[in-house]
Amino acid sequence: MAISFEGYASFADSFLSPYAAKNIDCRGRDIPLPCSDNRTEYQRDRDRIIHCQSFRRLMNKTQVFLAPAGDHYRTRLTHTLEVTQIARTLARALRLNEDLTEAIGLGHDLGHTPFGHAGERAMRKCFDPTFAHYKQSLRVVEVLERGGEGLNLTWEVRDGIVNHAGDDRAATLEGVLVKFADRIAYINHDIDDACRAGILRPDDIPEELRDVLGQGHGERINTMVNSIIRSSEGKPEITMEPHILEATEALRTFLFERVYFNPVAKSQESKSEALLIRLFDYYVSHPDKMPGLYYKNTERESVERCVCDFLSGMTDRYAIETYRALYIPEVWRGINV
Repeated sequence: MAISFEGYASFADSFLSPYAAKNIDCRGRDIPLPCSDNRTEYQRDRDRIIHCQSFRRLMNKTQVFLAPAGDHYRTRLTHTLEVTQIARTLARALRLNEDLTEAIGLGHDLGHTPFGHAGERAMRKCFDPTFAHYKQSLRVVEVLERGGEGLNLTWEVRDGIVNHAGDDRAATLEGVLVKFADRIAYINHDIDDACRAGILRPDDIPEELRDVLGQGHGERINTMVNSIIRSSEGKPEITMEPHILEATEALRTFLFERVYFNPVAKSQESKSEALLIRLFDYYVSHPDKMPGLYYKNTERESVERCVCDFLSGMTDRYAIETYRALYIPEVWRGINV
């Protein structure tokens, strides 16, 4: 016999820290829904995110290396899964709300552009200097998904998604956890991918950072995660021990210098930006060539806003194929009679 939502939520909340976001205190959705018999509101949000189209497209969006040919490089989807796993580990150890944490983690990059941050820069150049992927992720779940209806997620999940990056702080500790987990994940898996690509060697990482954080991928993640748990347990805030935080920030700086700004690793980024800017100009001049949802939205929003939505939702491969179809002539092979 299924228990009531109130009973299930109360049972789940009984295990949580006083500082956790309680299921029973959820601020709800813009459009109220009948309660589920066996899922919390945050579990329902998780399921809505996993089953949406934007989530599936993440598997063909760049994390660091543009449309990598190797099978083992991270994509935006595998990054999302690693962030979520780290965030859930932290949430369980700190007795925070795992379901809320998981939903935020799975949804945090839904609005990321193709070609990683190169795509983000292109949108800043041709659409809006304040464009940011975390703002676009919020727009995806509120406006664009489900044929323009949005996913109708809870307030807490939307707050965590839009505040997982940038200067603002999420209203829940679960949202703050995801912000930490995002940084832990990308610092470590981007180093791993850079070593796989031959751009780095493990011993290129400064010895003083390896001594503090650990020698390998898993050891570094374990050090960072355990530091957050030790520093945050039983407190109304999420922090990392100062010496571990200092080493983590130094490792991130090293990563920017050796990978993110590496001319070999990023040799295609200028092409990616130019490709998206040219597509932007084309669709602003030909909005009727966009899929129905984006063209329909031009009735109530600017053409530029709708073109940005269309391009931001593209996968790397789809953007390249679209550009090729519009601008690259095909070899004439004659007509078979």
